[in-house]
Amino acid sequence: MSPSTPAAAPVSPIKITLYRWAGAWGPFKVKIPCGECALTKDVILDSLENELAGIPVELEVREWLSEWWKPLVKGGWHAPIVMVEDKVISQGHALNRGLLTQAVVECYTERSHIQGTQIFGKANCPHCHRARAAMDAAGIQYHYRDVVKNPKDLYEMIGRVLPIIGSKTPITVPQIWVGGHYVGGADQLAQFMEKNGMNHPQTELAPMQSKGRLGMA
Repeated sequence: MSPSTPAAAPVSPIKITLYRWAGAWGPFKVKIPCGECALTKDVILDSLENELAGIPVELEVREWLSEWWKPLVKGGWHAPIVMVEDKVISQGHALNRGLLTQAVVECYTERSHIQGTQIFGKANCPHCHRARAAMDAAGIQYHYRDVVKNPKDLYEMIGRVLPIIGSKTPITVPQIWVGGHYVGGADQLAQFMEKNGMNHPQTELAPMQSKGRLGMA
């Protein structure tokens, strides 16, 4: 059962700053517009409407030549410069939207707590199907998030799981939260449901040997 996405607790907006090739400094003035700066702004706006929808973001567009020293102290010197909070994530060329999504979602996971019951998985993972079938049979409502189809879900899963399991543990799917609390994978879900009397009589969550690994260490 997949209800609508649980409402997240309010968090402070994540600041994105774009320094575009424009402005003036002393006798110098930018007269030729920057095509890649315009493309970068379009990429940011489209990403906010799609991959990053639902994440509070504050976008500020600045003129690089008028304030060139501000991004310089953070390592940014070639417009277009894109910063997420105080970190330069791209400069000198049109923005890769994947870099933006990853940087914003990483900041978001640090500021927010996961809500409700959620399963992060992928379509060809038998353990993801096993976990979903168990929840469906038990009548537990959850929000399913495909980490292959949606980069926002992928980066959020990684950002939330790594602090829990550590960088030396391979990240596998599914990754499951129940009522906002981390449970683990399908085997841990089976134990959790049995312990809390949540198992459906016709549902079997016997541990399996293989893992639905994402291929990341």
